[in-house]
Amino acid sequence: MPRRHAVTTSGLRASAVRGFTLLELLVVVAIMAMATAGVSLAMRDSSQTGLEREGQRLVALLESARMQSRARGIAVHWQGGAQGFAFSGLADTSLSRNWLSADTGVREGQALLLGPEPIIERQTVVLYSLSQPQRSLRIGTDGLRPFAVLSDEATATP
Repeated sequence: MPRRHAVTTSGLRASAVRGFTLLELLVVVAIMAMATAGVSLAMRDSSQTGLEREGQRLVALLESARMQSRARGIAVHWQGGAQGFAFSGLADTSLSRNWLSADTGVREGQALLLGPEPIIERQTVVLYSLSQPQRSLRIGTDGLRPFAVLSDEATATP
């Protein structure tokens, strides 16, 4: 007896009409969800990344000026503002700079004394984002250790 194929109401054979199973759809949705989560975690907020980069740069510049102050035996002051910052007391003015990002600033009048004594007083400076003032970064020293980023939590900003 010849084998007959079942025919559906649309005229196609039942064996030819096949879709995705529920399990296959769930696996695809799960893979897409994990990929989306991975991408969103990999992307960083650009203003916070810029603030961290600016903080690391300022730490390096402060330590460089502090070492020059100790080596030459002269007092060096750092003065910051919304437009940039400057080091006074050094003959080399190459450390006087603007912020890398126009979105970075510190409160006007913030100043640090960097030497020439090997032990200085506890000092901190707070960098913040001009476009998002709630984002800030605190840099400081206890007087013995080098300057470092102390915390990235929100602190009081203007």
